[in-house]
Amino acid sequence: MAINRDYTGFEFTSDEAYEVSRGKIREFADAVGDPNPAYRDPAAARELGHPDVIAPPTFAIVATGAASEKNPILRPDFGLNYRMVVHGEQKFSYRRPIRAGDVLSTKGRIVEIRDAGRNELVRIETEIVDADGDLVGTAVNTIISRGTAEGGQ
Repeated sequence: MAINRDYTGFEFTSDEAYEVSRGKIREFADAVGDPNPAYRDPAAARELGHPDVIAPPTFAIVATGAASEKNPILRPDFGLNYRMVVHGEQKFSYRRPIRAGDVLSTKGRIVEIRDAGRNELVRIETEIVDADGDLVGTAVNTIISRGTAEGGQ
């Protein structure tokens, strides 16, 4: 079954803001094995010019997960079979680091659905904004649906 191309351009948002805490940043840094003191020690972060501890660059995946319930890829009519999906690519770009005390909201959009040989690629861009509505960063995720392209070789 091919993915429903009518979802190209579909936008979705998080229902609740995600509150970033020092503890969550520390837990994430521990999970990814990054010992950077700026992720744990407010004084080390201040020495680098930050008001509090900052998060590792890939921490944005935690904040973007807040919008995942609204992501249409979960809907049956989207046509995605999770048994056929692999993670293709993940990129993050920032205007500033995520830091303890941030209250983040997200807005995602299905940017592209296209064939790549026998596969289909779905690219999702998610903006991450702070409580003032200022853009903190953007996450771009590409998932691959293996062997589901109509007529693909």
